[in-house]
Amino acid sequence: MNNDIRAAILAISIVIPLSVLVLWFSENNNVTGFTEKHQLKVLASFYPLYEFTKIIGGERIDVSVIIPSGIEPHDWEPTIQDLQKIKNADMIVINGAGLEPWITKLVSVNPDILIVDTSAGISLLEKNNHVFNNKIQNDPHIWLDPVLAKKQIQNIVDDLIRIDPQNADYYQENANAYNTKLILLDNKIRNELSICVKKDFLAFHDAFSYFANEYDLNQNTIIGVNPSEEPTAVTLQQIIQKAQDLDLHVIFTEEAVNPRVSEVIADEIGAKVLTLSPIEIYEKNSDYIKRMEQNLSNLKEELCS
Repeated sequence: MNNDIRAAILAISIVIPLSVLVLWFSENNNVTGFTEKHQLKVLASFYPLYEFTKIIGGERIDVSVIIPSGIEPHDWEPTIQDLQKIKNADMIVINGAGLEPWITKLVSVNPDILIVDTSAGISLLEKNNHVFNNKIQNDPHIWLDPVLAKKQIQNIVDDLIRIDPQNADYYQENANAYNTKLILLDNKIRNELSICVKKDFLAFHDAFSYFANEYDLNQNTIIGVNPSEEPTAVTLQQIIQKAQDLDLHVIFTEEAVNPRVSEVIADEIGAKVLTLSPIEIYEKNSDYIKRMEQNLSNLKEELCS
């Protein structure tokens, strides 16, 4: 056997095992953690958390929302199909602060699921719930304050990293990029509201306390923290009187409620009706930041008038 043949055989004997090794390594390595083939299965309780989680997790996760579009999270109850979703999920992202009272029952079918409470570490406001015997409860509407939304996002990042540490940098970089947008949103709200003289506005339900605290505003409401409440005739007359006393020019309603009550108040005082969105349900061709900017624009109709 000449030297050329020996060299060829030697090269083949090295290349074949090496190629096998590379193939094995590419199929079995965990450098990227959960790949597209084995994505983390993540559930988010309702729309804003779905958006936050999807942005952070990107292609590394398969995320879906539990509460269907158009349904108020305050009123929703899980179905048998939702129990099946929980069974197959690795992680569920909730708002916390009492918004998802069904969570304990729902996750009982999958005790290994990681529950991400995005309200963790946030100082919560307390409210009086007139629907449930004036019970004092936490105000869950923290996502409507962009500063607190950043804290919610970091809670999501921390638990994604906990369950999938190989992709820690990926998740944190995505969060950092989105947080930059939230900082710009926060600055825009502060700058544009700073030129407004008025501080009072009338929201439909008590969803904007965190927002009002953040930007030094006074939230007045037609009903309490639960949008399923309805004002009595006496309460409605008191609200009309207060709206007149505050010289309000805009009465706010929401996407998922009947605007009739807001329209009655507006007609009585000669005001107009605009939407102040709690961003609890999905809206086509929009997102959290766009809707917060629309809220800002509508608020300025009142506060800068």
